[in-house]
Amino acid sequence: MKIATFNINGVKARIGALTDWLEASKPDVALLQEIKSVDEGFPREHFENLGYTVETHGQKGFNGVAILSKLPLEDITRGLPGAEGAGREGVDDIEARYIEATVIGEKPVRVCGLYLPNGNPAPGPKYDYKLRWMERLKTRAEALMELEEPFLMAGDYNIIPQPEDAKRPEAWTDDALFRPDSRAAFRRLLNLGLTEAFRACHQGAGHYSFWDYQAGAWDRNDGIRIDHFLLSNQCADMLKDCWIESEVRGREKPSDHVPVWIELDA
Repeated sequence: MKIATFNINGVKARIGALTDWLEASKPDVALLQEIKSVDEGFPREHFENLGYTVETHGQKGFNGVAILSKLPLEDITRGLPGAEGAGREGVDDIEARYIEATVIGEKPVRVCGLYLPNGNPAPGPKYDYKLRWMERLKTRAEALMELEEPFLMAGDYNIIPQPEDAKRPEAWTDDALFRPDSRAAFRRLLNLGLTEAFRACHQGAGHYSFWDYQAGAWDRNDGIRIDHFLLSNQCADMLKDCWIESEVRGREKPSDHVPVWIELDA
């Protein structure tokens, strides 16, 4: 089972690039972020015609996550549990950032697609929201771990885990993606016993999944690694490989992110 996570930065703006990628790279499952579309406006039929089941959790103009799968999906849920204000009428987590489903392959795998808040400017209310969201994600991971079944949490985490995950870490010192509290929250996820798939397969610097559109970042390879797969123990036991498809960034009308992949024995 090959699963990719890809922040597409607008599904309608990049439908050509996304289609070309799907046809060339052929993921079994694609977890998309920043679809920037309401559910009813998502070009569902287009991707169904490519052989994918489509599940979305969108909102107008911002955020939004989706699952495209060539394998059957069961038990789809939308929204990260523990929404702020939940239980009070008319108050909920209005930002569409999280979707879950069980992929039915040779072995079932629960996939959690996420688009973690950016958090800038930091400090400030947006940064506080980012940290609260990460605490909710940790709570959800703990609940899934109690089931002792294979699951993964993948997507755009908006977290640079270590200095080697940035070409110029000094440029990110005060950014919400690299502040100590952000990185500590990410480590708390790992300390639950989750495996960071890419670092289980590759070490060292120079591996990036995002290059800004500004200042020729791609041409200078001035990137950061912020798109991650975190695997439960049962899922990590199935891990065969994890890699970054960096060449996608050099194609026509690209996203500022590139796909990150895992292959599972499932």
